[in-house]
Amino acid sequence: MIAFLRKNSFVLLLLAAFVLSDILISWWDPMVTSRRFYKNDFTKTLFHHDWQNRGPAFYGNSAVTGAYIESDSTAKLVELGLSYGKLTDLKAILEQQRFHVEGQLVVGIDVHTMIDSLDTDPTYQWFKPWYQPYVYAYRDYFRDTGTELACGLYQGLLKQDATRFEACARFPETLKLSASDPLAYQPRWIDKELYFGRKSDEDLRQKWDEYEQRFGWMTNRDFKNNLDALDFIIAYSKQQGLPLRVVWMPWNRGYKLPRYMPALQEEVNRRLQAAGVPTLDLLTAYDPKYFHDLVHLSRQEGAPVFTKEVDAWLASLAKSSK
Repeated sequence: MIAFLRKNSFVLLLLAAFVLSDILISWWDPMVTSRRFYKNDFTKTLFHHDWQNRGPAFYGNSAVTGAYIESDSTAKLVELGLSYGKLTDLKAILEQQRFHVEGQLVVGIDVHTMIDSLDTDPTYQWFKPWYQPYVYAYRDYFRDTGTELACGLYQGLLKQDATRFEACARFPETLKLSASDPLAYQPRWIDKELYFGRKSDEDLRQKWDEYEQRFGWMTNRDFKNNLDALDFIIAYSKQQGLPLRVVWMPWNRGYKLPRYMPALQEEVNRRLQAAGVPTLDLLTAYDPKYFHDLVHLSRQEGAPVFTKEVDAWLASLAKSSK
């Protein structure tokens, strides 16, 4: 054993150094704590709530982020909309206790929330296996931030035009470095995406055609994982004594619903009704003038109307339960 250790001491020391450094970086958790790094929507939610990870919540994908104005709401739910968020993500959040829902849980389901194969943000914390090295899991983001820093240092310290290099061309506005402040940087965007104005009919038609090609052929078999996650959420809420409510998020009724939606909505409603979960069906309730595109309400026109309607519905449920 001693001979083996001596023979492989360099490799073992190198491995130990890597493991120790990865543990330290994981403890630092720059994907969450450092503004040099990209932030996912879950981290943004925590940031805007002073890192509090508990309270009543309105969960969903970007349709919820765009439609529910937390600051204007009388229900005061934490807007927990996640870009490309699915019910499988909510299941992971609850299982791993990433957010402790208290008071009530409102879940917004739109035409994309239940699609098993829809790619989502790989940086969400629940996707990283415990055994996977931190630096490896977020290698693309370390590379991106490292490139930005290197380009800034090149420009700031050597007073060169870093943007002439292809790798630096993406960062012309974020390079704020100088010889007097070589580590200065432009913090990464920390707000969620909202939706203003209305896209043209041509853009909407192209997007509908894209949705139809990618998802229109699907059946309930393509939502199995998310239907299972729905069952878990129902059971979890019952076990925790947590009032669960579901909102069918608005779709721009100027365009046909995806072909799979009637059967999917029927199946979801069947499970919700069996569990006694109240639902608010706004799927085709709003005029196209309230939309930014097919699935996102305009922040100026649609979101205030939606927020008031959800508030009134939740208030009526609270009143009837007394």
